[in-house]
Amino acid sequence: MKNPIQWVAMKTILNREIVRLFRIWPQTFLPPVITQGLYFLIFGTFIGSQIAPIQGISYMSYIVPGIVMMSVITAAYTNVVFSFFGSKFQRSIEELLVAPVSNATILSGYVAGGIFRAFSTGILVFCVSIFFTRPSIKNIFIIVIFALLTSIVFALGGFLNSLYAKKFDDVNIFTTFVLTPLTYLGGVFYSLDMLPPFFKTISYANPIVYMVDGFRYGFYGIADTNPLIGFFFLLVVATILTIINLRLLKQGRGLRT
Repeated sequence: MKNPIQWVAMKTILNREIVRLFRIWPQTFLPPVITQGLYFLIFGTFIGSQIAPIQGISYMSYIVPGIVMMSVITAAYTNVVFSFFGSKFQRSIEELLVAPVSNATILSGYVAGGIFRAFSTGILVFCVSIFFTRPSIKNIFIIVIFALLTSIVFALGGFLNSLYAKKFDDVNIFTTFVLTPLTYLGGVFYSLDMLPPFFKTISYANPIVYMVDGFRYGFYGIADTNPLIGFFFLLVVATILTIINLRLLKQGRGLRT
């Protein structure tokens, strides 16, 4: 972003997102920490103590990457979809539309806000996991790459949903009927090798499986799928969503009446 005006505009959008997150921190950071902490307590301690280690890793440690990734996905998507739709609902988005700010700058600012919230939430949840277990980290670079790409994909997905949403109920439909089921069936709490052949084959059609698996590979060096597939899949999806969002912004879809 060589244009200084666009750079300042993007930083302004990001700064506004960060200020908003910390201003309402009991709604943005506290709920996922409590929720994921309960997952660690119930699935990790109560149930996990009765489950044998998976590929030499205790069940509690095994689910840590999946639970952290689940919080990253939810935070990235939720932040962008509610923030941008809120701007549409309050009609404050019109200030951006009449300003000398490019569509790419608008998209980048909101996506950056989603990434910030995703990483902040993920780090907090990981810190909570330390009270229950001591997960190892084999390759921090892989962890960061998968967390970053996943955050970008779901931030872009949240932006796309907010463009089409006409009321707040539309914002929650995708989360309830698509995102939540795919996440719980994405290998967060189990290894694909534990599934019967039929369900194992179906699981390969779930994109979140590759995100969780690649993220877990960065922690322990084990994976049910090829991490390279997940990496390139995320790159392709992020590129496609970026193109779609920019095209819709140019058309004014959901922004102009």
